[in-house]
Amino acid sequence: MERTFIMIKPDGVQRGLVGDVIKRFEQKGFTLAGLKFMSVSKELAEKHYGVHKERPFFGSLIEFITSSPVVAMVWQGKGAIASSRQIIGATNPLSAAPGTIRGDYGVDVGRNLIHGSDAPETAQSEIALWFGEDLVEWKPAATPWIYE
Repeated sequence: MERTFIMIKPDGVQRGLVGDVIKRFEQKGFTLAGLKFMSVSKELAEKHYGVHKERPFFGSLIEFITSSPVVAMVWQGKGAIASSRQIIGATNPLSAAPGTIRGDYGVDVGRNLIHGSDAPETAQSEIALWFGEDLVEWKPAATPWIYE
C-alpha cells in the first residue's frame, strides 16, 4: 500500500471544509494512517516549502500557511498518490475539474485549500517531516470490499 501526505490548508480549515475533504478520501477507500490538527511553525513551513525558497511568492506562502491551523494527514491505499492528486484537482482552482476539491470549492490559486504529495519520494519526505514514525497501522473492516 502506498502512502501520501495531504494537508488541508488554513483556508480550507477556516471555511469549514475539513469534514468534506476527509469524507472524499474515506469514500475513495483510502485508510487514514495519521491525522493532526495543528498550528504550523515558521521553521516547519520553511522546510516543507523549501523547494520554493528562491521564488518571489515564498514569503507570502510561509505567512499564509502559518496564519491559521491546518489539518495534516497521511492516507494509504493502492495508487494513493496519483489518485489523491485527481481528487484534489489542478493547482489553479479555475482550471480544476468539477468534482475535485479545488474545482468544487476553490476560486484563487493562492487559496487552493489543500496540498498533496506529488511523487513517492515527496510523500516519503513530507510524511517524515510532519509525522516521523507517529502513524497508526490498522486494517479497516471494509478492506476486503475495496481490494481483491
